[in-house]
Amino acid sequence: MACFEPEQPLALPAWSPEVAPEPYRIKAIEPLVLTTRARREAALQEAGWNTFLLRSQDVYIDFLTDSGTSAMSSTQWAEMLRAAETLTYSEAYDRFVETIRGLYGFPYVLPTHQGRAAEHVLSQVMIRPGQYVANNMYFTTTREHQERAGGIFVDVIIDEAHDPAAKHPFKGNMDPEKLRDLIRREGPEQVAYVCLELNVNMAGGQPVSLENVRTIAEICRSHGIPLIFDATRAAENAYFIKMREPDMQARSIPDIFRELMSYADGVTVSAKKDLLVNIGGFLAVRDAALYRRLEQFALRFEGHPADGGLARRDLVAMAQGAREMLDEDYLRSRIEQVAYLAARLRDGGVPIVEPPGGHAVFIDARRFLPHLSQDQFPAQRLAGEIYLASGVRTMERGIVSAGRDPKTGRHKYPRLELVRLTIPRRVYTQGHLDLAAEGILEVFARRERIGGLRMVFEPPTLRFFTARFEPTV
Repeated sequence: MACFEPEQPLALPAWSPEVAPEPYRIKAIEPLVLTTRARREAALQEAGWNTFLLRSQDVYIDFLTDSGTSAMSSTQWAEMLRAAETLTYSEAYDRFVETIRGLYGFPYVLPTHQGRAAEHVLSQVMIRPGQYVANNMYFTTTREHQERAGGIFVDVIIDEAHDPAAKHPFKGNMDPEKLRDLIRREGPEQVAYVCLELNVNMAGGQPVSLENVRTIAEICRSHGIPLIFDATRAAENAYFIKMREPDMQARSIPDIFRELMSYADGVTVSAKKDLLVNIGGFLAVRDAALYRRLEQFALRFEGHPADGGLARRDLVAMAQGAREMLDEDYLRSRIEQVAYLAARLRDGGVPIVEPPGGHAVFIDARRFLPHLSQDQFPAQRLAGEIYLASGVRTMERGIVSAGRDPKTGRHKYPRLELVRLTIPRRVYTQGHLDLAAEGILEVFARRERIGGLRMVFEPPTLRFFTARFEPTV
């Protein structure tokens, strides 16, 4: 699977346009205002060149994150209103749990207020200090919670994931030999669990193949090591399996999704992505004894195990979103939006992570700004320049996000230095994507004149949220 031909879209009726329209109608709107360049300059300076700190009213098109930014359906809103009027907490919880059990296949489900809460509970319960946790690349909060619990993060993703130009169809795959080497070197009892992220965010939204999942599951079970999925974008991963993996085209998305889940001992999920809601998450596991430990720990931070700190309306909105997320027409439209923006940038010469992933287009800041070293924070500067040019908010995924080594205190230098254009689900139209592309192409035309940044404020952890910078040139 070293290379592949780009997948073809699902067959459309003969009368359909080349780019299929969104499979929904828009019934509510939120006004957008494009501010002046002078106002954007003032806003970015006030935010310390950190796009996370920009005020929403100063942003025209927001590609900062796909977390909690989805447009909910009319059915979700109706379910939320009915829950507030007619359902008890127990009834809302039962509806949520029954849906998750039916779709994901795990008997024990613990709601949390969002995905990072699920990561925190899991890490504190499952990791003994000094144990290793194998991951297919890091995600910021996932690694933070693993290390905070005393775990030692180990990246066992395939090498192609670190090459933005590599066209491997499943760059999220774990390398089985890297995992086996870790187990041989440290012993299976020293591996707390294997954490397999589906549609790997920091690699560019890259999927994991079903073949790879089967292999990793076999390794884990032969050594008695739990396999935990970060299943936050598992529906999008299932779509890529259908489109890219041999002999999968005839299978339905729900069928592929169920098989995927069958190989895990547990999952953490940020419902603010695939499940199309603005708040929420959950843990789900197969083992009753593990669930009881998770439940007791969650009581201290997340409220009652039957609500996870969420309102009744949030529980039923997650249940409905879980059903909607597996709709093939929706997934096609979602992923084709990402592919469309990627093509616009690629055609203009902008270096991006190939192949385009499921939730975002990632610009390769190393190749975009080759005259800047990583110590000059090129991706952070590029995110700021894109905002100045067009009012489009993006975010850095490079040295700033990677943080510092907890032992040495030095910067971590990831091979990927990226700017992420994260497309919210069911929110923007092709016109918005075109405007974003034109703004980025304008920045690309003057890239040689762009300088670096220096960091003037750095928090102790997860610095990409609140660090501040100033231009060096």
